[in-house]
Amino acid sequence: MKFLNTIRRALQRLLIDEEGNARLREALGRIESRQLRDAKADTPAEREFRVFSQWGEDGIIDWLISAIQIDRELFIEFGVEDYSEANTRFLLVHRNWSGLILDSDEGNIRKIKARNPYWQHDLKAAAAFVTRENINELLRRHGIEGDIGLLSIDIDGNDYWVWQAINRVSPRIVVVEYNSRLGPDRSVSIPYRADFNRAQAHHSMIYYGASLRALWKLGRQKGYELICCNSAGNNAFFVRTDVIPKNLRPATVEEAFVRGKFRESRDKHGRLSYVGSDMEEQALVALQWVEV
Repeated sequence: MKFLNTIRRALQRLLIDEEGNARLREALGRIESRQLRDAKADTPAEREFRVFSQWGEDGIIDWLISAIQIDRELFIEFGVEDYSEANTRFLLVHRNWSGLILDSDEGNIRKIKARNPYWQHDLKAAAAFVTRENINELLRRHGIEGDIGLLSIDIDGNDYWVWQAINRVSPRIVVVEYNSRLGPDRSVSIPYRADFNRAQAHHSMIYYGASLRALWKLGRQKGYELICCNSAGNNAFFVRTDVIPKNLRPATVEEAFVRGKFRESRDKHGRLSYVGSDMEEQALVALQWVEV
């Protein structure tokens, strides 16, 4: 009993302490990674697990990098906030990849630099409001070009336009957010505005991004195939055509599309309205979209 109480107290301390909590999550993530590595899974959703990602992206990324030859273990992610929740942090701490992360908030970057992962790993973090005009210059400034392992785009707005503009790097895997409320058939994006701000564009907070079909078209133009979407219905995963192994089958938009069930729409007072997907879709119909 004394031994069990000691273990219980140690676990409680880990959960209370931020760094200890992160270490515990890393340990559980490593266990899940090993368990799924050789497991039979019929769908990408069965590969999902969450360590630091918002949903099950950590598991899908772990699966993809095990299936694809990665010559340069380097990632880029922007829209990371304070990096507590991100698509690349498990890559950083579990696989020891190098990376560049960008966020528009100086305060978030200060928090990142004050935490252990920043000095324990080869991580660069910079404050920048990413646009299609500056993205390649930002990459040049940080010495990143050519073939890299992974790019993750989640800026709640100009995701389509920024990915379209990127030409300095050629990631083998691209993770990009899509707006599932636009359905699987439409090929649309918000109109480009360099200063686009989701919170100011519409009170609902659901006017942003692009449809999955628009991103699929762009991906094919840039030499990528759609592999899957996460089960939450907000992130799409693309792999560069020249590195797709024979056992990894590309998906059509219809096969990959997942409609998100999370309810993040706000009313005019900024409060969560908890309306369903049908009402969210109706709210977007009257807003401006660009066919791409």
